Amino acid sequence: MNLRFRQLQAFHAVIETGTVTGAAALLGVSQPAVSNLLYQLERQTRFKLFERDKGRLRATPEANLLFREIDTVVRGFDHVTQAVIDLQNKQAGQLQVASQHSMSFGFMPKLIARFARDRPDMSISFQSQYSSKIQEWVMSGLFEIGICETPLLHDGLEAYPIKVETLIALPEGSPLARHAVLTPQLLEGEPFLVMGPDHMTHRRTRDAFQEAGVPWKTRVHAQLFKNLLSFVKEGMGVAVLDPFVLDFDREGGFVTRPFQPQILMEMAVITSKTRPLSSIGQEFLTLLKSELAPYCIA
Repeated sequence: MNLRFRQLQAFHAVIETGTVTGAAALLGVSQPAVSNLLYQLERQTRFKLFERDKGRLRATPEANLLFREIDTVVRGFDHVTQAVIDLQNKQAGQLQVASQHSMSFGFMPKLIARFARDRPDMSISFQSQYSSKIQEWVMSGLFEIGICETPLLHDGLEAYPIKVETLIALPEGSPLARHAVLTPQLLEGEPFLVMGPDHMTHRRTRDAFQEAGVPWKTRVHAQLFKNLLSFVKEGMGVAVLDPFVLDFDREGGFVTRPFQPQILMEMAVITSKTRPLSSIGQEFLTLLKSELAPYCIA
């Protein structure tokens, strides 16, 4: 089978944008060109890639599996393309950072903007993603610096460990806000909005309730802290959230309280052991560590 990279690139763009129109705009080609590339790819792979759902393309299970396999390759090509453009334009370096989702809505954009203020010619590549993917990207050289949750899955990563204290987010006006500190006993019967069962906050909250002999009631399961906070604001329950999603939310509609026993989140700033950091990366890493220090629990 002789798959062409342009076919994979078109397929990747359709998954990313959800439409042929969006993929065409992203790649700078016509819609018929994208459709033709998808048709060629389906013929060569001999399986259907998309189903139509209310005007959008919904990936089949086979397409989702193919996307996971080619994602890093396609992004790597985009990374090389950007590097060539930077060299052609004689730009003064490129900052390449990836972070887990909760830091991407406020903490990281503000920090990157501050860092870039005195570097008008610096180009920036920033992406938020799940922690396992961030580790893969740093290992493969797509990004110089990553901020992810532990555990680390690769031996080739240099890690600066971080422990942060989570807080309980409550709907604004909740009677529970009269307490300075919340405990499993005070939260008995309260619906919890939680991350998936494999997430450390889920496991540690469950263990805290079990050790206290208090039933734990879960109501909503989601994969992003930002989603959980939105449900809190709608009055659907309470959530254990990290300080990054809480400190940089400007919409209000919630209050926070400490929880006892303390539930920590373990994270790390990661770089590659085998690839030296650029001067831009080294400068940003120093700033990043200093800005994270106030959040860290010794």
